[in-house]
Amino acid sequence: MSGLPKGWQSSSLDKIVPHDATISDGDWVESKDQDPNGTVRLIQLADIGDGNFRNKSQRFMNNEAACRLNCSFLKEGDLLVARMPDPLGRACLFPGIGQNAVTVVDVCFIRETSISAISNTLLKHWFNSPYIRGVISANASGSTRKRITRKKLEKFEFPVPPLAEQKRIVKKLDEVLAQVDTIKARLEGIPDLLKRFRQSVLAAAVSGKLTEEWRGDTKQAAERTLNLPQSWQLKSANEVCSKVQSGSTPRNDPFNQNGTVPFLKVYNIVNQEIDFDYKPQFVTTETHADKLKRSIAYPGDVLMNIVGPPLGKVAIVTTQYPEWNLNQAITLFRANDELLNNKYLYYVLCEGALVRDVMPETKGSVGQVNISLTQCRESKVPLPSLDEQKEIVRLVDQYFAFADTIEAQVKKAQARVDNLTQSILAKAFRGELVPQDPNDEPADKLLERIAQARADAEALAKAAKKAENAKKRAAKKS
Repeated sequence: MSGLPKGWQSSSLDKIVPHDATISDGDWVESKDQDPNGTVRLIQLADIGDGNFRNKSQRFMNNEAACRLNCSFLKEGDLLVARMPDPLGRACLFPGIGQNAVTVVDVCFIRETSISAISNTLLKHWFNSPYIRGVISANASGSTRKRITRKKLEKFEFPVPPLAEQKRIVKKLDEVLAQVDTIKARLEGIPDLLKRFRQSVLAAAVSGKLTEEWRGDTKQAAERTLNLPQSWQLKSANEVCSKVQSGSTPRNDPFNQNGTVPFLKVYNIVNQEIDFDYKPQFVTTETHADKLKRSIAYPGDVLMNIVGPPLGKVAIVTTQYPEWNLNQAITLFRANDELLNNKYLYYVLCEGALVRDVMPETKGSVGQVNISLTQCRESKVPLPSLDEQKEIVRLVDQYFAFADTIEAQVKKAQARVDNLTQSILAKAFRGELVPQDPNDEPADKLLERIAQARADAEALAKAAKKAENAKKRAAKKS
């Protein structure tokens, strides 16, 4: 930390914290010491956010156990530092939660006093700054899960600005970081908006509203409610598909490392498309042709999982392989090309009416629901002309591409905002966030007072101990 601003001082944490303050690990509380009906909250790593208190955990102990273990009760304003990831070294202020609370041993807490060299509010920002995070990471230990010891934390060097400047820095950080948090919250809400947008597009597509202008029947469409356009029909899947068939899996393990035919499972359907890179499995050509022939799928077939939850994950079989096999939790819908466009059928199934319509009738074991093959075959498909189906697919593709573009831009914006927080903290850490005032008392004067107060306290403690020993010796002689 060379080149500190004028009036600033570098000091280790144990010298910043005065003698009458606290820097300590939390308490060692085992499972046997906890009580779900207790009134003392046990603050855990999950509660420590990156600058904010998450208040997520639900662990308790009773007051008797807390006293028996000589636990340290937290106070509002205590700084909590996570000694384990993720991320390692994140810090937040304890806000007070309306009940007694202690914290676990993997959380270090710091309690300031009126003469602390750095306020806990600023110290929180320092811990969350890129520089200190880097120091903590470089000094962490552990092979499987990194951790940092309190003793190492105490020896890390922190920049100490003048007290008056600290207040200006905290005020400015609170202001700009609040703006960043507002931007983050707005960005985080956009994916849900896009999800609802995509669903509304699908609903408009399968009801005929998306192609009202294309058909030229806007007046008629405005008058109807849930009914389909007059030019549309409502057909069962069995009527418009050349095949509706669920997959199958032989009892004996059919999978073979030398197999060449891909075998799809429900977990290979991700975000409404096939992801065969995740846990790919194969069967031999012989098994595929003999034992699994009824569940053969071809590129262009539309798939839907029928065992859940969740139900209704949908995908179109890709051209990655010429033939595929499906397990029993997946049903394939093979469109009759003379009546049905397979991409239109895909969007109909993505809209979810099939699942919604059969949900009251689904059956299954505890925690599981199934859609039967009969329900799949009898499910209703709103059927416009092939030309209108193609137009629907074109429009849905267009709107979805638009939503995908926005989603990609949001992810980039979120990454920039995350970097912005670190940039602001780094700027504050270097003393570049607020102007300096030559009239501020330099930080070295404050550190000198803390050191003198510590020396005085130690001297008083030694004198008191010496007097106590002398008193004991006198008592023995008498």
